[in-house]
Amino acid sequence: MDFKDQIKLLGDRVNKLKDQIATEEATKNAFIMPFLQALGYDVFNPMEVVPEYISDIGTKKGEKIDYAIMKDSTPCILVECKHIAQNLNLHDGQLLRYFHVSKAKFGILTNGLNYRFYSDLVEANKMDEKPFLEFNITEIKDNQIEELKKFHKAYFDADSITNTAAELKYTNELKHLIQQELVAPTPEFVKHFARQVYPSTITQKVLEQFTNLTKKSIQQHISDLITERLKTALTKEDQTAKEQDALSAATDEIIKEEANKVITTDEELEAFMIVKTILRQKIPVTRISYRDAQSYFAILLDDNNRKTICRLYLGNGKKFIATLDEQKKEVKIEINNLDDIFNQSQTLLSVIEAYDKAKEPLQ
Repeated sequence: MDFKDQIKLLGDRVNKLKDQIATEEATKNAFIMPFLQALGYDVFNPMEVVPEYISDIGTKKGEKIDYAIMKDSTPCILVECKHIAQNLNLHDGQLLRYFHVSKAKFGILTNGLNYRFYSDLVEANKMDEKPFLEFNITEIKDNQIEELKKFHKAYFDADSITNTAAELKYTNELKHLIQQELVAPTPEFVKHFARQVYPSTITQKVLEQFTNLTKKSIQQHISDLITERLKTALTKEDQTAKEQDALSAATDEIIKEEANKVITTDEELEAFMIVKTILRQKIPVTRISYRDAQSYFAILLDDNNRKTICRLYLGNGKKFIATLDEQKKEVKIEINNLDDIFNQSQTLLSVIEAYDKAKEPLQ
């Protein structure tokens, strides 16, 4: 299972169990420790992950942070945990105090659902007030997973993360500002556009008028963008379907022409029966057919040459069974005799499963 699948699976787990978690310790055990494990760290190895890491803060001795992820016997990431129902805005100051007296370059504040990643991008050795990466693990986006992957033990490089963290931090902040302006434009935002189209002084009355006009213009522009994207996508889909139909028709014609020159052998028919025997455990045999060509013997699903199950090369000399990969390129496997087709049972069943899954309606 790759990293993306692990994080998505953990997100599903959090979504299902979050209402049943009653304590902070339960939050750690159910969600946060599996999260650290997904990042490649052994939570049961005190040389990698130190629970209840002691951090002296000024005159307060023996203060503890929930986890410290270690590298070369030095903390590199501090993790402060809260109960899943708690608001993280109430606790970022606590992580800041720990960060200030530690050699760690990164701090994570989490309640098992929301994760905030901090560093010292503004002032050295002082944790920034705002995180450079923030996500809800049940709604995490692919681009956020790519950023999170940099914290995996196998890829962790503090300097590399720091170099990209500043851009990520300011990009996220700009996105938030833009989102706020799109929903509720500020007077400065409205004036910026009003001055460029209104020839006179921007009075309060004019400002109110242009605030409504600005909101309406933004909504219309976003609507136009979405409509244009949909039209483009539908046009491409329609064009692709027409090209595929044309290709299919041309292929059918070629097959018909070749059919007059082709003689289907007993060996090919026997191979066809073997493939049907393998596949009947998953689909009715009536869905399996064949088309014989001069160069190969094709076995199809639903009598559709765009749903090739396999191709058999059984002429004189070496024998092969071939399936098509995602790019429709042949993957040939040599067989000594027809019985070797049974060794490809799982591959053939996977082909059928992929075709049927592709035509399932979206939920």
